[in-house]
Amino acid sequence: MIVFEGAISVKAAIESSYRVVQEIWMDEKKKSKDFGYILKMAEIKGIPVRRVSKEALQEVAQGHTHGGVIAYVQKRSYASLDTLLQAQQPLFLAFLEGIEDPFNFGYAMRSLYASGCQGVIVPCRNWNEEESIIVKSSAGASEKLPICVVDQYEELILKLQQAQVAIICAMREDAKTMYEVDYNQNILLAIGGPLRGLSHQILQHSTQNVYIPYANDFRNALNASSAISILSYEIYRQRHQIMVK
Repeated sequence: MIVFEGAISVKAAIESSYRVVQEIWMDEKKKSKDFGYILKMAEIKGIPVRRVSKEALQEVAQGHTHGGVIAYVQKRSYASLDTLLQAQQPLFLAFLEGIEDPFNFGYAMRSLYASGCQGVIVPCRNWNEEESIIVKSSAGASEKLPICVVDQYEELILKLQQAQVAIICAMREDAKTMYEVDYNQNILLAIGGPLRGLSHQILQHSTQNVYIPYANDFRNALNASSAISILSYEIYRQRHQIMVK
């Protein structure tokens, strides 16, 4: 069983289509608008709620930021690639590879969801022990985004090609600036982590590599979560015809 802490994480779990909430514990002496919403949603969904002492919550919580509410939740369910490819077009999917820090992964999920990404594809990795960190650092956004786990890149690339999805890789070699690419098409934004970047198998099927231009002579890459924020908002800007003055 996984423990989520804090009102934002608990609300996200209750609202999620990818998670079952087993039980909620709430501070017996605390009242708030968030508590009222959680109680209402728990009643609608038939989730047991226990009003307990602050001390009982503290024994279960990992830190001091639970704000008086925790939830016991099951492991999340994952989407199939076929399901992601059936989302409303033009598709905006993301492929995240090699992002090992759960805080950075959560920050990336927050930016992707806020900018209109419809689903995230990741290689096989066991995030179970770090899911509470991801949910909190994503401000609950990770519970709203469908995630697909793949272990066969060949199948992934084949299905993307069949669905006419352009693979846009964050990679400086043979690249255009992020502003020179038209994102008004079905795209998969592929971004690698700081140690190994994207795998050769993904890069060799890239439709277009892109890079983020810098104002100063700086030769180091931005961290993955920062790059995802910048690139995903350029996709949002183009698709909504937002003019930058």
